[in-house]
Amino acid sequence: MDSVLPGAGRRLLLATLSAAASLVPLTAVPAAAAGAMPPPVRPEDQGDHLTVVVRHAGAGRDGTYEVRCHPSAGRHPDAAGACRVLDAHTRWGQDPFAPVAPGSACTMLYGGPATAHVTGTWAGRPVDASYDRGDGCEIGRWDRMVPLLPRLGGPA
Repeated sequence: MDSVLPGAGRRLLLATLSAAASLVPLTAVPAAAAGAMPPPVRPEDQGDHLTVVVRHAGAGRDGTYEVRCHPSAGRHPDAAGACRVLDAHTRWGQDPFAPVAPGSACTMLYGGPATAHVTGTWAGRPVDASYDRGDGCEIGRWDRMVPLLPRLGGPA
């Protein structure tokens, strides 16, 4: 196959392509460097942040509490303990805030009128969980989350 470009034209084309190829790394570096710094983290974007609203649990227990973990912080009577219990119940592929499974056999034990609503983000996932103490299963579910939820119905 014969080239349609004369020798000088072919050399000029190869020199131009070679020069252009050598500029690619120079142009790619500033673009990569410009995006190398992540945007600042806003407080509302930080993970492991929960809001707990407790009602009808009694004086000193009702209220709205905020918990941040890793590191532990927030307006909660025991933020470090709340983070420890959450970490202890967090397993890959399982929701630590999951409701009692439908069809569970539960004792007909009433644990009182206390309710809690937990919202926020835990382990990168949204949380919207409600708790009550309407039967033995719900009491056990609540008690597994103490001290995130206040201790009720037993020794302090």
